[in-house]
Amino acid sequence: MKHKNLQTEIDASYLYRKLAEHEQDTTIAEVFRQMSDIENGHATAFAKKENVSLEQLKKPSWRAKTLDFIGRVFGYDYVLGVLMDTEKSISNAIITAKKKNALEVTGAESMHVSILRTILESEKKVTGAQLSKFESRHRSVGGNAIRAAVLGGNDGLVSNFSLIMGIAGATSGQEGVLLAGVAGLLAGALSMSLGEWISVKSSQELYENQMQIEMDELETNPEGEMRELALIYRAKGIPEAQASQMAAEIMKDKDRAHEVLVKEELGINAEDLKGSAVEAAVYSFILFAIGAIIPVLPFMFTNGMKAILISVLPSAAGLFLIGAAITLFTGKNVWYSGLRQVIFGVGAAAITFGIGKLLGVSLA
Repeated sequence: MKHKNLQTEIDASYLYRKLAEHEQDTTIAEVFRQMSDIENGHATAFAKKENVSLEQLKKPSWRAKTLDFIGRVFGYDYVLGVLMDTEKSISNAIITAKKKNALEVTGAESMHVSILRTILESEKKVTGAQLSKFESRHRSVGGNAIRAAVLGGNDGLVSNFSLIMGIAGATSGQEGVLLAGVAGLLAGALSMSLGEWISVKSSQELYENQMQIEMDELETNPEGEMRELALIYRAKGIPEAQASQMAAEIMKDKDRAHEVLVKEELGINAEDLKGSAVEAAVYSFILFAIGAIIPVLPFMFTNGMKAILISVLPSAAGLFLIGAAITLFTGKNVWYSGLRQVIFGVGAAAITFGIGKLLGVSLA
């Protein structure tokens, strides 16, 4: 556990440095550089305490390197979100352990969760636009799209693997398995995509109505909205004079002021509403289908017990890869997470196979 904590600090320092390198806003980039230095200091202290060579501080884990690659491809907002999730997980684990052992919770346990904001707000040259920009990122990121991709593939694989094994158990891997697998793939993917479309569309319509109300308030009472915005910044710990200046600056641009007020008052990030419901539905269909096709493929070329055994192998491999991918967000051990996913997935398929076998015997 100690070496794991050291590696976590090394990875955080590495990723904050990457965030700084790819950040165009110089003020926010400086915040990320300060965070990298802080995490590097923690890593150095851990290394000395554990008698670990300081050379190790230059070696980020495969997880950190993978997240950096994801940042280069999809944008570093994802990396920031994962860092925030990691900080929250660590603080929650520390608090839980202290409560379990009847130790005092001082509040310092969650220091890293708020340290980014503290550094940013202490910058004398920070503007309202920069603060709201950071807030928007913080709330809207977290690797959600990638996490959705992993979970979508997992849903398709586990549900169709279990379905196919149930039918295979009832028919000894003969008639109807391929048909059931394809039908399960299509039915599940269509259901997932329709559900995603409804979810995105209904949320957009609800938020658009609330945003219009906020715009009406902004147009009819701009002075009141400016005072409200200044109070919001003061509630964040910003001095009164600076909060008023930031609010006045934001109010010069009505659209920007509307975006900030909507985000702060309603918790709505306008960027999230730009996503297409159709696009979300298509992605959901594809991701589910990719996972669901894996256990079906062997039955396209053979049948019987041979097809069943062949189906189990790639399905188990797929489950392991999904479990390994989840560690990008959880920070858990790859082998532990991967094997756990295999045990649960294969266990579910084994149960449905056994039930199918019993039903097949009864029907026969």
